Amino acid sequence: MLSDVPLDLPVRPALAPLLRALTDAGGAVLVAPPGTGKTTLAPLAVADGVAGRVLVAQPRRVAARAAARRMADLLGERVGHRVGYAVRGDRRVGPDTRVEVVTTGLLVRRLLRDPDLPGIDAVLLDEVHERQLDADLALAFTVEARAALRPELWLVAMSATPEADRFAALLGGDAPAPVVRAEAALHPVTRVFTPPPRPVAPPGAGRVDPLLLDHVAATVRRALHEQDGDVLVFLPGAGEIGAVTRRLADLADRVAVLPLHGRLPAAAQDAALRPADRRRVVLATSVAESSLTVPGVRVVVDAGLARVARTDLARGLGALVTVPVSRAAATQRAGRAGRQAPGVVYRCWSEGTHGRLAAQPEPEITTADLTGFALDLAAWGSPDGAGLALPDPPPPAALAVARETLTALGAVDADGRVTARGRAIAATGTHPRLGRALLDGADRIGRDRAAELVALLAEDGLAGRHDDLTAAWRRLRDDTDPGATARWRAEVRRLRAALPTGDPDRAGTPDSPPAGPARAADRDRPGDRPAAQGRSGRGRAAGPWLPDDLAAGLLVGLAHPERLARLRRAGGTSYLMAGGTGAELAAGSALTGTGWLAVAVADRSPGAPTARVRLAAPLDEATAREVGGALLTEVSEVGWVDGDVLARQVTRLGAIELVSRPLARPTPELLAAALADGLRQAGLDLLTWAPAARSLRQRLAFCRQALGGPWPEVSDDALLAAADRWLGPELAAARRRADLTRIDVVGALRRLLPWPQAGRLDELAPERVEVPSGSRVRVDYTDPAAPVLAVKLQETFGWQQTPRLADGRVPLLLHLLSPAGRPVAVTADLASFWRTGYPQVRGELRGRYPRHPWPEDPVTAAPTRHTTHRRR
Repeated sequence: MLSDVPLDLPVRPALAPLLRALTDAGGAVLVAPPGTGKTTLAPLAVADGVAGRVLVAQPRRVAARAAARRMADLLGERVGHRVGYAVRGDRRVGPDTRVEVVTTGLLVRRLLRDPDLPGIDAVLLDEVHERQLDADLALAFTVEARAALRPELWLVAMSATPEADRFAALLGGDAPAPVVRAEAALHPVTRVFTPPPRPVAPPGAGRVDPLLLDHVAATVRRALHEQDGDVLVFLPGAGEIGAVTRRLADLADRVAVLPLHGRLPAAAQDAALRPADRRRVVLATSVAESSLTVPGVRVVVDAGLARVARTDLARGLGALVTVPVSRAAATQRAGRAGRQAPGVVYRCWSEGTHGRLAAQPEPEITTADLTGFALDLAAWGSPDGAGLALPDPPPPAALAVARETLTALGAVDADGRVTARGRAIAATGTHPRLGRALLDGADRIGRDRAAELVALLAEDGLAGRHDDLTAAWRRLRDDTDPGATARWRAEVRRLRAALPTGDPDRAGTPDSPPAGPARAADRDRPGDRPAAQGRSGRGRAAGPWLPDDLAAGLLVGLAHPERLARLRRAGGTSYLMAGGTGAELAAGSALTGTGWLAVAVADRSPGAPTARVRLAAPLDEATAREVGGALLTEVSEVGWVDGDVLARQVTRLGAIELVSRPLARPTPELLAAALADGLRQAGLDLLTWAPAARSLRQRLAFCRQALGGPWPEVSDDALLAAADRWLGPELAAARRRADLTRIDVVGALRRLLPWPQAGRLDELAPERVEVPSGSRVRVDYTDPAAPVLAVKLQETFGWQQTPRLADGRVPLLLHLLSPAGRPVAVTADLASFWRTGYPQVRGELRGRYPRHPWPEDPVTAAPTRHTTHRRR
């Protein structure tokens, strides 16, 4: 076939070495820069070396169709003759087809169905460096199928970046596969760095800064003025493409401004890939980075952004995040300008920023939802991917979450092995959640309506920019957008055909994909078959007919029961989803005030408290209960609410409280736990701290301070943490807050004292101390480091040393009082006070208090509590 193509492209000299490598080793890596022709010439060359069909896998549908069309044009034929393609919902091949271009996702489906790929003699995996999930799986599955079933199968990994060694190792098994390199004979590309004139907001989960889009539009105008040829503009998504298109609307009379992204109908994508009779500005997403040739392009304007998926594993929500482009992707984008002639790339960032960009883009396996990926692994027979030629292993946390989801769907068993139901879900070719909704929803709302709704949810962009799923469904049925409707109807036909027929107990079993080649003996194990699903096989629902809005809500609820959501406040836009995450409708949404929603699409920006609802359908509580049955719980709850114990019987749908009734006889254990929680929340002041209780606690704190363990810690935190131990019996007998006020705190605190410490408390920390006058004076332990004894000075006559507590470790801090009860001295060293402080006090006070004794030698004087009566 290659001999029929006269076109001389830079990759051509590398094709003969490629065929020799395949003849010798059966596998090879072809490294060729963008624009060298590897996508179009390598498959034709390989087809000359084999008798059967050559399968070429592309990561994107638009690239698969374009590659097939380009090869057919080179051969002077129509697509479907010797070169054809197959993408989801569209296949053009014939009996004479030698080269078939498919998406990597379709190749994975074929491998799961027929691991030995009958009739296929060679597989070429294009753009393996992009590291999409399906591309990684296609590589791993093909390598194992070749090793176990088809050693004669030729396998080529094609890449535009120099990361060849890792792919050579994956392909080669015992020895790395040969690497064949095509020399870059591209035309020179001049690089112009043109950062915005003013700082712009960094990219993230929100919209791209309009100032940057203004700058991109201005740079396009500059490029049209300064350069010749068509302009290819790279933007992160369809929204930005539309925004820049509007900014360039005044150019429409002399320049064709064309969008190019995956949401467009095939005809609109093809229009952007055909030459025109005037200059063109093609506004594209990363779909145009590789594989595609946009003819006539001499100039690239690169906004420097890419859009990637991020998954919030805890909430089960995804988000599309805008990130700076990697240096490798920027190089590929620039190469678009030099495919056919010298070109120029205008980079909308600074040269300094360029040096700080990541070298390579993140592999999708590190950030994406792995539910579908995990189901494919299980269907292949390798639930954890061990032993497969995956470029990177799946992150354990993300894979564990995916396995939990699949288990809940009944798609895998406890060991992670695929069930018959899982095979039927995988056979739908959609996300497992949507596959489950299709299978189960067909019984409830009818096969046709289930297929229509799943097609709408599975095909990105069909719903448009509105959040009302039912309204979008009706627009498609009314054919208000012919391009979108045609794509939708093709997917509906595919899904309708994927629904199993016949014996419902064997749904998915007879025609389901077999296990992987190394594990074929495990297929159709007993216990894999699901319980009867009750499918009638008819286009009408087996149960009661539902209106469109409830039908849509029911199907979405089957796919995402954790996203069933109830309105928080009448007439508002705020909802609580069953999974526990808050959700908000956009201002002005037609769904505002709807009591219940089934949320089909929602995303949550990093750090945002709630998720934003992107697409949802209304439903009622009865339908929510029906589809969310696995989340329904009825529990007895006894807790501390609004300052007292609340006991109730609660019915919940996940995090959504449906019904609450008073609980007449809660168990003592639950009551005690609620009261303990109340103490932790409100503090120990819920108890009645009589003076004796406060005194005991202070004395215990003193012993802990002076003697350490095993004397108990009696701080607030310590007492709250040990509440079950010292308040256990009292809490067990209490039922409400008022009962806490009647607890004997003194008796409860004494439970904290270990034996024999309990017997020595009065010795080590006496409540009162006898002074020389015979009075028993209370000790103040407020400060556990320095207990205070406040006593009248005359009552201490005869004391030579300060009394000490805690086996003599801690001296009392004496507050010596005047006859009027006012402190005249504070000392912990009484002997020193008698020598130096007392003479001064005596001199100042004996004239003021003449009826009280003021001896010159207080150590030998008699202590007294009374005044001295003098004779007249």
